[in-house]
Amino acid sequence: MKDNLGYVHVYCGDGKGKTTTAMGLCTRAAGYGYKVLIYQFMKNNKTSERKILQQIPNITFVDGLEQEKFSFQMTISEKLERKTYYEKQFRKITAKAAEENYDLLFFDELIYTIRAGLFDEQILLDYLKNEKPAHLEVILTGQQPSEELVALADYVSEIRKIKHPFDQGLPARPGIEK
Repeated sequence: MKDNLGYVHVYCGDGKGKTTTAMGLCTRAAGYGYKVLIYQFMKNNKTSERKILQQIPNITFVDGLEQEKFSFQMTISEKLERKTYYEKQFRKITAKAAEENYDLLFFDELIYTIRAGLFDEQILLDYLKNEKPAHLEVILTGQQPSEELVALADYVSEIRKIKHPFDQGLPARPGIEK
């Protein structure tokens, strides 16, 4: 059953739906009986999708920080602290995925975190090339993945914004955008 796992997925672009798409894949995998591990970079522990998906027995969320800021709101020292924190979390979570034999690992907004200078992309690339268990499926989301990450991935889907209510100044709505 698990012989055909081990691919890397990237959902990127400026459109709404990257996290939603990846969470849908996590749900599908859990429905099939796979063990799923999820960590959300740059998001607190109160996302709407988390509230429902953590009720599914074979989906595990790893807690992050209770309070999060957008990177442009952070001071230089906050950015340095956050970078150290995120890189430590990544190592902890990838070790957990291997030790506990997870089938699917989803790092939400890791690509954005890299672009914001809050995570060293080389750590991710080295993990995917040299350390990732062969059977572990990995999902990554965020905007503007590097050419090297795109080349390394097996699936790359770009979600492009054509129109969004945010363009008219409307805030994110609970249950729809957050």
